Amino acid sequence: MERFARLVMHHRRIVSAVWVALFIGGMVSVSPLADRWSLDFSLPGQPGDNAEQQLVDTYGVSTFDSYIAVVTVPSGETVEQNKDAVAGVISAGVAAVPDVKLRVVDFAGTKDPGFVTDDGRTTYALIQAPVPVSFGAYIETELDPALTKAADAAGFESSLTSYGLLSAGGEQDDSSVLVETLIAAAGALLVLLFVYASFLALLPLLIAAVSILTTFMLVLLLTTFTDVSITVQFLVALIGLGVAIDYSLIVVSRWREERAHGRSNEEAVVIAMKTAGHAVMASGVTVAISLLALLILPVPALRSMGVAGMLIPLVSVGVVLTLLPALLSSVGPRIDFPRIRKEGTASRGWSAWARLIVRHRVIATATATIVLALLIAPVFGLKIGPGSSLESLAQDGPRFDTLQTLTDGGVGAGVLTPIEVLVPAGDAEAAAQAAQGVDGIQMAVVGTIRGDSAVIDVFPRQATLDSDASTVVSDIRAAVDPVAGGHVGITGVGPTIQDYFSAVYDKFPYVLALIALITYVLLVRTFRSVLLPLKAVLVNLISLAAVFGSVVFFWQLGHGSGAIFDVAPTGAINFWLPVVIFAFLFGLSMDYEVFILTRMREEYDRTGDTGMAVITGIGRTGRLVTSAALILFFSFSAIATSPGTDTKVLGTALGVGILIDATIVRALLVPALVSLFGRWNWWLPGWLARVLFVEPSPLHPVRIVPPEATPDPYKAPAGIS
Repeated sequence: MERFARLVMHHRRIVSAVWVALFIGGMVSVSPLADRWSLDFSLPGQPGDNAEQQLVDTYGVSTFDSYIAVVTVPSGETVEQNKDAVAGVISAGVAAVPDVKLRVVDFAGTKDPGFVTDDGRTTYALIQAPVPVSFGAYIETELDPALTKAADAAGFESSLTSYGLLSAGGEQDDSSVLVETLIAAAGALLVLLFVYASFLALLPLLIAAVSILTTFMLVLLLTTFTDVSITVQFLVALIGLGVAIDYSLIVVSRWREERAHGRSNEEAVVIAMKTAGHAVMASGVTVAISLLALLILPVPALRSMGVAGMLIPLVSVGVVLTLLPALLSSVGPRIDFPRIRKEGTASRGWSAWARLIVRHRVIATATATIVLALLIAPVFGLKIGPGSSLESLAQDGPRFDTLQTLTDGGVGAGVLTPIEVLVPAGDAEAAAQAAQGVDGIQMAVVGTIRGDSAVIDVFPRQATLDSDASTVVSDIRAAVDPVAGGHVGITGVGPTIQDYFSAVYDKFPYVLALIALITYVLLVRTFRSVLLPLKAVLVNLISLAAVFGSVVFFWQLGHGSGAIFDVAPTGAINFWLPVVIFAFLFGLSMDYEVFILTRMREEYDRTGDTGMAVITGIGRTGRLVTSAALILFFSFSAIATSPGTDTKVLGTALGVGILIDATIVRALLVPALVSLFGRWNWWLPGWLARVLFVEPSPLHPVRIVPPEATPDPYKAPAGIS
């Protein structure tokens, strides 16, 4: 690292020019990326996804979102009396979307009385469209006004609803990645101004801008080879902002500390790179490794999040280890003005806190354990589903009123999550009757026949929005299989839940074990210890359990979601969220572990005293870790400002996870455990050290080295104040 740092400083103009070129390339890449994002959440090879593909190929539509068009005739009249006029309203609405092929199932086509409410005045139609190719509003922008116009002309009332429209609050999603990033950057700047109290606060923001735009350029290249989920734009911008600033914060603070101790600017850069830079390298690789969990899973959307997610820390590490030392060695001293805050001594407050923990380490460990146990407790009630419960969606507005009209008329909310059963055309009627007899089903009709294939539209009484409700899919399959000779394909929201459990969650424990093992080996080499990495991995998993417990308590059970976000209990957590939360938090939380324990290891190698290592390590990193956590918290809070409930869950989960990790875990539990383990923290046998190509760390007896025997590298040399 020292040789690398000197090489970068020697060629700093070339290094800076390269990153300027990449920065410009990233700016140019942002616009073309807008047309490259994918909305594909398919699960190749799973039964539900195979049926979905058959539906797309044969009928040209998907179950991405099923629209429900509702028509109500005047009081004193019935749908049966006006069936031709009602059919004309539905036809006019569909005709208003000329360039999109739609599938319509309604009372006129099936003659099934289940499409009419109990009072006979209201009917509804199921309308399905192809998978959208862009984010935001879709066919509803043309379909809804056309239905209203046709209904008004006939003297009727008409409206439109769907699970997707209710989830968006009935409004178009106008969230902007740029706006959210600027909000997060403003919060980060406030923290940086507090940390540095000089113009140096702008430097980490510059590093973050270069990292984010360079990552976007690489993602654009990635889209030429594979689909990339639209969610990636939020991850790159907001997580990239936090990670790049955090890494810069650590290196710049160590550079500033060394200059305060009398080092020359060049030597300060070298030492910062050898210490903080080494920790940044290990941390970035750890974050990238944690995202292997998304690459291993057979879900293209999650894989694209994993690949792009790996680019975020790796690019940030590249910028921090090259551009940052080049800038520090050239303009660093000039922009470190005014130098109000000094870095020559450790934080008195954090040092006092560390001494308190070392003195009462058993009490500190017990306290942290009890708090984490309370946070973890709700996790045992976690439910996985396609998204939020109906109660947590829009509770007013035209989309909600439309659904309320149906439910008041005796039609169950399951119409929002229909189940499509594909069978041979000759078995269609028998299959519909078999599905109708399944417990929990309000209606099953032969919706569409094309050639030798038919679609049976099955409407559950309750919306299939969690892992419990989706069991109705198994009952439908068991009922229809015998009458269709086993040639049955089932797709929709419920089958998608089953597919996710089979493709993701059945295999996830093995993926988690693999990631934990790889991380452990990497940290053994970083900390030169057998015990510290094991503690780090286990504590990280406990911290993640506390995060998921908090998510269940806050969102699924609704204790606080209504007061803060005006969102009712979700009842379940979207099936893609737990995996993404784990992949990002496992690595990001480990960042702070690496920073703190690396400094403790450095102090122990100097003094041989575990207590002093804990006190100095926390005293030197406490303020930085807290500031870094606040910066990431601002980034994740920006994600939570998006109108969609799922993005709010993601943002709050990541934000709370960082706060739990930086406070209860890193500021309390970690130093207490290190103090408890004593000299065993630092043990690495010779045979394992040789395998990992690092220096061994024998198990020395407890010793306290006299200050005069170990010169303090953080004390200014003689003659320098």
